Amino acid sequence: MSTATQTRDAVVEVEGLTTRLGGRVVHDHIEFSVARGETFSIIGGSGSGKTTLLRTLIGLRSPSEGRVRILGHDLLTATRGTQQDIRRRWGVLFQGGALFSALSLFDNVAVPLRELHLLDEGVIRDLVMSKLDLVGLAADDAAKLPSELSGGMVKRAALARSLALDPELLFLDEPTSGLDPVAAAGFQALVRQLRRELSLTVVMVTHDLDTLAALSDRVAALAEGRLIAVGTLAEVRQSDHPFIHEYFASERGRLPSPTASEA
Repeated sequence: MSTATQTRDAVVEVEGLTTRLGGRVVHDHIEFSVARGETFSIIGGSGSGKTTLLRTLIGLRSPSEGRVRILGHDLLTATRGTQQDIRRRWGVLFQGGALFSALSLFDNVAVPLRELHLLDEGVIRDLVMSKLDLVGLAADDAAKLPSELSGGMVKRAALARSLALDPELLFLDEPTSGLDPVAAAGFQALVRQLRRELSLTVVMVTHDLDTLAALSDRVAALAEGRLIAVGTLAEVRQSDHPFIHEYFASERGRLPSPTASEA
């Protein structure tokens, strides 16, 4: 049976995905699926292709071979209109937040709403302020520029923008990178809360063990161009592959890890 098990509840389906960059095989026929409502985390060493895989999933690059289906559609073969509709059903939190430095926090969150060309500014204002409140930012923060925000606030603002169109699927690229432990723990709690309240499916790339343990239902480990392990965190940690041993070699990595449902 294919590891990308076909079910009606699969939100992401990856089949035979191969990626070549400059003659180097980054992904070698990898397969997996993400079920509706779960948090699926992708780990791997530097240069393993984690970010490239995420960019492929959100359509920023095309695979050399294979197929990626998101929300039941293949972006490569879908019409332009269908592609736009699908992209409105997901949100992306890029590493570092990727906020527009010249725009206020309010205008950053308003960008995807204004791109619809369907809403008047009064409606946009109400929606933006509700998203800021949703991620724990104050109304007074709306006028601030990204340079005036702390690292944690930047992450929350970027998360608010990713939720602007009420997506059902959320992609997170290193969501707690650069945050101190307290801010990271707060952001993890926020993602858990939003996932539960908004019935989100989450696909996350992370290197952080605490974030991995706090949020993941299942984990996929990338090494040598292939998925060397896919399963719960406890199952993946049982792999005898050298990368898994190295990844969990720290003292923190040897501690018992809670599942996402326990956190």
